[in-house]
Amino acid sequence: MSKEAALRAGHWRNWSGSVRSHPREVILPTSVDELAQRVAAINRAGRHLRVVGAGHSFTPLVGTDDTLISLDRMQGIIRADEAAGTVTALGGTRLFRLGPDLQARGVAQENLGDINQQSIAGAISTGTHGTGAGFGSIATQVEGLTLVTATGEVLECSRTQNAEIFDAARVSLGALGVIAAVTLRVVPAKRVRLVTRRERLSHMLEHLEAYKRDNSHFEFYWFPYTDGGQTKFVNETDDAASGGELWANFNKIVLENGALWVFSKASQLIPPLAPTICKISLAGITPLNEVNSSHLIYATPRMVRFQEMEYSIPADQFTTVMGEVQARIKQGKYKVNFPIECRFVRGDDLWLSTAYGRDSAYIAAHMFRGMPYKDYFAGLEEIFTRYGGRPHWGKHHTRDAAYLAAHYPRWADFQRVRATLDPNGVFLNDYLRHLFGVDAEVNAAARLTTTNVEA
Repeated sequence: MSKEAALRAGHWRNWSGSVRSHPREVILPTSVDELAQRVAAINRAGRHLRVVGAGHSFTPLVGTDDTLISLDRMQGIIRADEAAGTVTALGGTRLFRLGPDLQARGVAQENLGDINQQSIAGAISTGTHGTGAGFGSIATQVEGLTLVTATGEVLECSRTQNAEIFDAARVSLGALGVIAAVTLRVVPAKRVRLVTRRERLSHMLEHLEAYKRDNSHFEFYWFPYTDGGQTKFVNETDDAASGGELWANFNKIVLENGALWVFSKASQLIPPLAPTICKISLAGITPLNEVNSSHLIYATPRMVRFQEMEYSIPADQFTTVMGEVQARIKQGKYKVNFPIECRFVRGDDLWLSTAYGRDSAYIAAHMFRGMPYKDYFAGLEEIFTRYGGRPHWGKHHTRDAAYLAAHYPRWADFQRVRATLDPNGVFLNDYLRHLFGVDAEVNAAARLTTTNVEA
């Protein structure tokens, strides 16, 4: 059954399978005007709605038993301003489509995350980021937004127009309205070189600051129970695209995803194998040197489904935190076969950005779908929160409104703007009410009955 057919039948689940819900109505608007009319009607009826993109969030941000709006029929670039260096795309535009469309116009996004399935509205709303100490999250590329509010009003937001709403809306979890279009700052299309290699963790940590400083984009994966990992370096180049794309794709799809699936299934069936599997996986890392268009290098295939938790911590605390993560896993309480992913992002001033006010390091833990993950994530979360950690909005965590208010300096401002734009809570579900600490009762038709599964 196709995604749209499943939605029409009243069945929705996210990519990892951790959240399922049964919306009573599904709307797929084809224009901003239609979207605004439908939102206004839902508000007048005293109902609630959530907006879905690719469903790549692991948390119940989207789940609702009332109205689910998909922007899948609102995709594509609608305007380009060469003089301003901006491009405007409809909110439902998937990143894997946006990259080639931008390249055809001779431009590109300055940075991307490592998954390109999300819609542009969903990616910015959850604070999706890539890596690179000189780059912010995708939301920092936003120069303007078209926001449909609960009353159906269409607001244009930028630094000079509805500026306070703009500050709140760039990372807003879909709680202020529906982001119908996004204006992005773009750069000239570029080719980049990806170099990957196996490296000892101790050596990588010793050279961490140099790696961050001397490379546009740097990240690494540490394999639990070992002192090794995979480092990835990405830098701009004038060299022609590699002729070995077939091998590069084989390496990413067959070796990385295929082997990972086999090893993950083995860990699921025989959990004590996890340390051995991590050592075998590390030994199997092959060096890669590839040149291609930036949007093709930043994103990598993710065919093995998993659960994920990721926290942002102050960049200057990274080495200390990683030491505690290593020690916690070494205790042997958890059987972990996925590597720990580490990335680095420049601080920003977006109110609900996980990098607000500080250069940040991101540490992500994964667990193969079908394996228990809650105890493992809780154990690492206890470490992250002692260092002022902020959870990725779209990934598993257990933080509540009190914790978040203490760790986001503009939390109260965001809540004020949200309550002003949406006093009836049209865009809230039970999960967001808990997250924001909103006490008002949810309309019975909108009460969330999503299923959160352990694996």
